[in-house]
Amino acid sequence: MAAPLSALGRASLLVSALFLAVLLVCLALVLRQAELDIRRELQAADSVARFLALRAADDPALLDASLTANLRHLELDWGDDARGGAVDNPLAHWLAGRFADLPVYRVALSDGRSLSIRVSPLDELDEVWESLLQLLALFLVAWLLCLGASAWLVGRGLGLLTEVLRALQAIAGGALDTRLPEYAQPEARRLAGQVNAMAQALQQAGADNQALTAALLDTQERERTRLAQALHDDVGQILAGMRAQLYLLGHCHDQPQQVAAISRRLQDTSEQMQQSFRRLVRDLYPVMLEHLGLGEAVRQHVEQWQAQQGLPCALELDDALPRLRDEARAHVFRLLQEALTNVARHAGAQRAEVRLTCRGADLRLEVCDDGHGLPTPLREGVGLRSMRERARCLGAALQLHDAAPRGLRLCVEIPWREWTA
Repeated sequence: MAAPLSALGRASLLVSALFLAVLLVCLALVLRQAELDIRRELQAADSVARFLALRAADDPALLDASLTANLRHLELDWGDDARGGAVDNPLAHWLAGRFADLPVYRVALSDGRSLSIRVSPLDELDEVWESLLQLLALFLVAWLLCLGASAWLVGRGLGLLTEVLRALQAIAGGALDTRLPEYAQPEARRLAGQVNAMAQALQQAGADNQALTAALLDTQERERTRLAQALHDDVGQILAGMRAQLYLLGHCHDQPQQVAAISRRLQDTSEQMQQSFRRLVRDLYPVMLEHLGLGEAVRQHVEQWQAQQGLPCALELDDALPRLRDEARAHVFRLLQEALTNVARHAGAQRAEVRLTCRGADLRLEVCDDGHGLPTPLREGVGLRSMRERARCLGAALQLHDAAPRGLRLCVEIPWREWTA
């Protein structure tokens, strides 16, 4: 299988084909015009030939060599003495047949000699041939110049593409600090600018991912510490109290009233430990999603948030929400949970609004407040970054806008059909 042509080869082939096409068209036009011009010249020469044929019989002096030596387009044949020129170029061979019908005038002179006067196109054919040679030479020079110019341009373009390819390969290999230089050509400068912007964006994304990873690890450690403290301070103390009460119960089994009191305290302590475990489980995973569904889980969480924070929160909830897969439901719920947490911690708001509605192919979650609004400049913490990542996992984008007249509006539009159960 033949190797494909290079870019320079294809450009040279295209330039050569265009030049050949133009050359053929020019040759056709020149030859057509040359034929018309030759016929006009031969018509004029025919008039001269008729004049000479008519007057030569009466006045042979008109045919003196000094008068006829420089006649163009006429051949005077004195018997075996032919003055006509020979056909000496390819164009004459090709066109000679198109002028085969030219007249020949035979004259019997008074001195007994015979003369043939014929109209000849050979002089014109020689001129046309010289013009064609000049045209071919001009086309050859122009063709070579265009090939050289195209080779230079293609070489420069391929050089730029080679540099861009090397830069992209370096970026793909992890060298995100790779940058292309500033080029003089506007097109090359724009291309290099786009590659550099892409590398800058990837480098920034890598730095953000590293920062997010570090922040998530830190959050994980803090969550583990909080869970350990909760287990130690809450559940551990409850279990220590239960153990002490069981110890007392073993030493007063013969005192019914004391046994009954200890039993009641054990029941209360067991209930307290159960509530503590429920809080821990609710913080670790929203179990209500499995039992209540997304809509009721959102409603219950909003009610609990109002009770805990002491802030009013209006809820707009569609009656018929799509049934999402567990992963998508967890993401939506965590988005709402984190958004309300941010309202309580950072917004300084007096009220909040939550909307979970389905409009066509999008499930829209909105959380609004009347607090401080977007800070300037915006510095994203772990919570906001995790929300953006959850939105990205759902095929959506987290949008933050200033609310009117004040506050912040958070919006996520989720293509729910991709996440139906």
